[in-house]
Amino acid sequence: MQVGTACNAETIRVASQKTGTLAWELAVIRSHGLDKKANLSIDVVELASPEAGKIALRAGNADVMVSDWPWVSRERSLGAKLQFYPYSSALGAVMVPPASPIKTLADLKGRKLAVAGGAIDKSWLLLQAALKLDGIDLKSQSSIVYGAPPLLAAKMADGEMDASLNYWNFCAALEAKGFRRLAGMEDVLAKLGSKGRIAMVGYVFDEAWATANKDLVARFIAMTREAKQILATSDAEWDAIAPLTGAQDASTLHAYRDRYREGIPRRPIADEEADARLLYRVLAQVGGRELVGSATELDPGTFYQAIPGD
Repeated sequence: MQVGTACNAETIRVASQKTGTLAWELAVIRSHGLDKKANLSIDVVELASPEAGKIALRAGNADVMVSDWPWVSRERSLGAKLQFYPYSSALGAVMVPPASPIKTLADLKGRKLAVAGGAIDKSWLLLQAALKLDGIDLKSQSSIVYGAPPLLAAKMADGEMDASLNYWNFCAALEAKGFRRLAGMEDVLAKLGSKGRIAMVGYVFDEAWATANKDLVARFIAMTREAKQILATSDAEWDAIAPLTGAQDASTLHAYRDRYREGIPRRPIADEEADARLLYRVLAQVGGRELVGSATELDPGTFYQAIPGD
């Protein structure tokens, strides 16, 4: 699907899930003609899953996708020279019901905790690492239920769980229903030494392609920043993209809007990379080879640093 065309516009193939937040930004880019302004033609490669994006990128069927830096670093250690540029620092949270007696993370001991994404989900590993600093082994001291994010969000809403750790948009939807944010992952990461809100997810592309297309990448990043700025400042824009978000009501849409805005990256790349390096060591320690492979340190070329002013 072509987002836009212009005279002599350069094409960039962007892998995106129909229901993902990247689709929201692409809709803003299209409706405001930001692609034409950047002299770019966005060819959207629609995906069924994040894994499909990784396959498309590896196969050379897409130029850009959204993924996380632990995966990029691991791929680099295996020989696939990919690079990462911050996209969003919107992170999940530990959510509890409105009237829950759970007041602190330590109160999760002995409780039934739903964890989205499985045993080596990065937020789950980092939460475990943070609580181990207080002598709490959440994995063995609580009843853990793994599952798909929508399923666990539904179980949480139905009162089947004492608490849940889910992706940010599912947490926002629970917030709109009155559920309480016990701790955001940004608080957990600060406990582990992170100096600020870190973008766990970013635009991912092949290093050789980016080196050969520096101006194209710079224009793409500038265009997406402009789209983010529109979403950061215009409430009307959220009404326009509401059907894409899947929000069932205005309060859910507003929760998505507010959490999305919080997650717009605003830090220098060097600061992002320093926090990523620190957290990667934690992930390597807790997640082991299954998560990071043989590399115990963030690969030094993981972050793309060719955008002026970064």
